[in-house]
Amino acid sequence: QVHLVESGGGLVQAGGSLRLSCVISGNTDRIYAVGWFRQAPGKEREFVSSITWTGNYPYYDDSVKGRFTISKDNAENTVYLQMTSLKSEDTALYYCTKRDRGASDFDLWGQGTQVTVSS
Repeated sequence: QVHLVESGGGLVQAGGSLRLSCVISGNTDRIYAVGWFRQAPGKEREFVSSITWTGNYPYYDDSVKGRFTISKDNAENTVYLQMTSLKSEDTALYYCTKRDRGASDFDLWGQGTQVTVSS
């Protein structure tokens, strides 16, 4: 059983920064990658960023490229999403998720952490 717990969300002014954390616990042996998705009110959940379990090959949606940085603390099994130059359109509930080796998609989600950017 794997558990994902996000934290770090909050209210920030446009142009500000936040760092989200995702602590992953349990049986992590099969995890291939960890990702961040977000869902704004009235919209579908969308991909933000991902990184392999070994902390390599960060990948970003074009909407956040150059502003967000994903990283992993391998000792703490924690994935971070450093968000800078935040915009009002970044306002959403941010979810952490994982994908197992051999799986085609992300398949387990945390409870989410709310990010609100005021303009």
